[in-house]
Amino acid sequence: MGDSRQASGTGPGIKGLVLVRHGESEGNVAATLAREAGAHVINVPARDADVGLSETGREQALALGRLLAAVSETDRAAVWSSPYARARQTAQLAVQTGGWQVRIRLDERLRDRELGILDMLTSAGVEARLPEEAQRRRWLGKFYYRPPGGESWADVVLRLRSLLADLDRDHPGEEVLLVCHDALIVLFRYILEGLTEAELLDIAATTSVLNASVSRFVRRDSTGAWELESFNMADHLTEHGVPVTEHAGDANVHPR
Repeated sequence: MGDSRQASGTGPGIKGLVLVRHGESEGNVAATLAREAGAHVINVPARDADVGLSETGREQALALGRLLAAVSETDRAAVWSSPYARARQTAQLAVQTGGWQVRIRLDERLRDRELGILDMLTSAGVEARLPEEAQRRRWLGKFYYRPPGGESWADVVLRLRSLLADLDRDHPGEEVLLVCHDALIVLFRYILEGLTEAELLDIAATTSVLNASVSRFVRRDSTGAWELESFNMADHLTEHGVPVTEHAGDANVHPR
């Protein structure tokens, strides 16, 4: 389960995978304010796919770009991004600031998890307005719960496995940088490390993936098992005096 190359039945694939969460978005800020106020609805300025970076998020993307600028031309990776505005803007600002002459490939499989009927609701809003769904979510846990019209984490894993097979085919022997969303970064760990549901949910319950953070997986000779070299690193933000922001999701992820 932890070896996408073997699962796809091809030869050597990518040798490294750099995972970047997008910078702080206007939606992150709105969601945090709504939770702190005990509100039921998150006042987002647009549909989820169109919510852009906050001013802090732009600063984070520029700091990420300064980190990329230190990478030698021979070591620069292919860049793929979620098509959602907050990820796309992060990738564009970082690549431009870093001076990378690469085309950013957008792929819908890197989009954030779709929430369906729960979209724009806080946890308090789900409890108040959709109590049966709240109970079903608690019973099934985060990995298998699929809201009506939305996706479970298991659904997202399926599209990420498909993406990894394409990356192996398109970039053999190369490193690839992906700009995406916090849930996806945790789910890449599930796939590449061969975690169990319980191990994944333990990580999700105790770890917040930071905005514009960097995680990196490597594998020897572009084959075999993946190794997690670094996770959730944000030193490039603190080095430039840029705020480090979390904006974590619900930590109640285990079935109960």
